[in-house]
Amino acid sequence: MCYNKNVKHAIHKCGGVYLIIRVKDFRKECRVTQDDLAKAVGVTRQTIISLENGKYCASLQLAHKLAKYFNVKIEDLFMFEEDE
Repeated sequence: MCYNKNVKHAIHKCGGVYLIIRVKDFRKECRVTQDDLAKAVGVTRQTIISLENGKYCASLQLAHKLAKYFNVKIEDLFMFEEDE
C-alpha cells in the first residue's frame, strides 16, 4: 500500500451528504499518471480528472476497480460524511 492518509482530497456534495474522494491522494502517492490509471481501470483520462475534482461520482463498478488497483477497500477511497 502506497499512500499517506494526511493528503488533501476532493469533496463532492450531494444534498446533505459529502462524498470525500481520495483517488488523487492514492494516485499521487503511488506516482501513477491520470492516463495510466484511466487505462488500468478502463475509463478515459477525463473521467479520472472529473472524479479527482469532485465533479463526478464513480459507479460501484469503477469504485471497485480503483480499490482493487490500489489494493485498498472502497471505503479508503470514498468516504461519506453527513451535514450536521
